[in-house]
Amino acid sequence: MTHPTLLVIAHGSRDPRHAATVHALTERVRAERPGLRVETAFLEFNAPSVPRVLERLAAQGADEVVALPLLLTRAFHAKTDIPSVLREARARLPRLRIRQAEVLGPSPLLNATLGRRLREAGVRPGDLPRTGLVLASAGSSDPEAIAVIAEIARELRHTGWCAVRPAFASALLPRTEDVVRELRAEGVDRVAVAPYVIAPGRLPDRIAAGAEAAGADVLADVLGPAPELARLLLNRFDEARVPVGASLSA
Repeated sequence: MTHPTLLVIAHGSRDPRHAATVHALTERVRAERPGLRVETAFLEFNAPSVPRVLERLAAQGADEVVALPLLLTRAFHAKTDIPSVLREARARLPRLRIRQAEVLGPSPLLNATLGRRLREAGVRPGDLPRTGLVLASAGSSDPEAIAVIAEIARELRHTGWCAVRPAFASALLPRTEDVVRELRAEGVDRVAVAPYVIAPGRLPDRIAAGAEAAGADVLADVLGPAPELARLLLNRFDEARVPVGASLSA
């Protein structure tokens, strides 16, 4: 095989909607770039596992793989879990070159996907000056990941929303419902909740339940297999193939 294989590594979930969404996204990536071999693997809960896919690729004659974490921030899975799995695979499969791509966020394409989902949920440009946005992420104990979410909220605030506040479904506070009520108490006319998560599952359901319990006016869908997200995966794939110090145009 002369071209690298893109291996998309998702976390996995007991919720079948998670894997279905991941597969729909990788199908869109294939459609965006015909001829690129795209494989999917999961860290836990779902099959196939990362080692199993890498072993199969090596047995089929693959010589290079770009492993792309389907993660929005650099937290534990990106810094520890995935590098450990890939190190073990390199030791077992020395003829297979494996590169780890960067995580997806932050990126303007993720912000564009959020915008798409909010528009689909009924938010119009004229609504922004009187609408507060709750940027609801899964949450993390990693300070770098939390700082990224806070920076995204600051960036979005400059796009016309009257307020943008982060919320978290796990690991730390505030929760979605807390932020919705806080914005209401400050006199914000409308409140929209945008889940900053890729696929459905337990934590996105917690975000949705919090939005409903607090009476949010708009609840957007998860990012899912959006075209902007598919393009972002391809961008990270291309970046991982460029030698350090070189440019994409080289």
